[in-house]
Amino acid sequence: QVQLVESGGGLVQDGGSLRLSCAASGRLTNNNVVGWFRQAPGKEREFVAAIKWSGGITYYADSVKGRFTISRDNAKNTAYLQMNSLKPEDTAVYYCVAAAGPVFYANYPDAKQYAYWGQGTQVTVSS
Repeated sequence: QVQLVESGGGLVQDGGSLRLSCAASGRLTNNNVVGWFRQAPGKEREFVAAIKWSGGITYYADSVKGRFTISRDNAKNTAYLQMNSLKPEDTAVYYCVAAAGPVFYANYPDAKQYAYWGQGTQVTVSS
């Protein structure tokens, strides 16, 4: 069993930066995949980014590529999402997720691959 707690959300201006953190309790192995999804009001949940816990493989949604960076600190059992050049359309509740086991790379964006979800943290980008 893995529990995920997000932090770091808030209000930022267009073009600003935020770093989200996801603290995991419970053991994550190198084969686990940890990621972020987001959901804006009235919109479907969408994939943002994911990383294999061993750290060597990352996957980004096209909408955030070049602006967001996912990383993890194994010693702290924590994943991060560094968000730069934020835009109003990035406004959403951001959820940290973790898979219960290995995930094929092509399936990283599939929400069904992730058994564990955090409670979410609000990110608001003002124009």
